[in-house]
Amino acid sequence: MSEPEKNTNQNTGQNTGPTGAEAKTTHFGYRTVGEDEKADLVRGVFSSVAQKYDIMNDLMSLGVHRLWKSDLIKKLNPRANMKLLDVGGGTGDIAFRFLENGGGEVLVYDINPEMLAVGRDRAIDRGHLKNIEFIEGDAEKLPFDDEAFDAYTIAFCIRNVTHIERALAEARRVLKPGGHFLCLEFSHVAVPGLDKIYDAYSFSVLPRLGQMVANDRESYEYLAQSIRKFPAQKKFATMIEQAGFDVVSYENLSGGIAAIHSGWRT
Repeated sequence: MSEPEKNTNQNTGQNTGPTGAEAKTTHFGYRTVGEDEKADLVRGVFSSVAQKYDIMNDLMSLGVHRLWKSDLIKKLNPRANMKLLDVGGGTGDIAFRFLENGGGEVLVYDINPEMLAVGRDRAIDRGHLKNIEFIEGDAEKLPFDDEAFDAYTIAFCIRNVTHIERALAEARRVLKPGGHFLCLEFSHVAVPGLDKIYDAYSFSVLPRLGQMVANDRESYEYLAQSIRKFPAQKKFATMIEQAGFDVVSYENLSGGIAAIHSGWRT
């Protein structure tokens, strides 16, 4: 994808689009793209892998993502009177665990309609016919009232958001006082030696497996790159604090391959 074009009217010389310093860019993996392009590019990745999403997580986490999600649910401590917003959870993994562990009501919110379609089908297959709703939308622009939810979860999603700080601000806005923010995300390996092994797997083995399993090498290359571009644990914790959350903490999982970040709205 090329960088945003400079749209100029050749007859009049009048500038009709962003140029130079006005054009804002961001990263899409290791590529630089226009900010207004990234959401569509991310949407394309997950449209491509939606039907293989569980297999994708198995490949990227070496099968351990199920244990990480169980850890997230334990920290969430679902209750019958709890209303959860699960952002980027289109296929329902976190939502189903929430309901099956005593949670009250969950709204699954995702930018990708293909992921949501998989989630709806899985909900029917698992007998979750009430207390769950699937809505399409952008994590940076939540269409919900202030202080509408008791908890907010986001798993393996926030690194794909164009403006992470906006998503965090929206998370705080829709949480009630006392509401819990929890983020499960691939992170930066903290164990010496493991980082080199994981890099070799991520950049050499994973794309090949993506080609073999999902016939999609490029999406898996992007996903591996997106992990490396995501802020390290301490920096991301600072971003959560700057968004207005209190009692911010994080826990490394599997030596930092992933981490759970926690914050509270007080």
